[in-house]
Amino acid sequence: MPVTRTTTGHFTFAGWKEEPVTPEGAHPRLAHATVTNAFSGGIEAGATTCDYAIAYLTGTTGTFAGMELVGGRVDGREGTFVLEERGRFEADGTVHCSFEVVEGSGTEGLTGLRGTGGFTYRHGETEVAYTFAYELE
Repeated sequence: MPVTRTTTGHFTFAGWKEEPVTPEGAHPRLAHATVTNAFSGGIEAGATTCDYAIAYLTGTTGTFAGMELVGGRVDGREGTFVLEERGRFEADGTVHCSFEVVEGSGTEGLTGLRGTGGFTYRHGETEVAYTFAYELE
């Protein structure tokens, strides 16, 4: 029977490319972002691939949803998995996000990985702390 473990760490934005989907200045409006992150700590991944759909409710507030392909290590075991992410951002620059491992997405040593986690980012931070509760078979 798998044991739930909780780990922490940090990630940094290694790249962010955002493209408008609807006209700039209109609200609500939609955008698409492709992001690269680097994870350290409980999740070790040099460069992830993340794709977000963003809904701007105002110029500084809104919500987002995305998928992130993570290739690296969890608990010393190597493989890949996908995180499904949902979050919101506020006028003060704070971003709240929760994520969940997509069932069946774990490969190699991470086959059977299940888990949930999240982070809070504050405008200006260079590293973002995350928590991750997971099970490995």
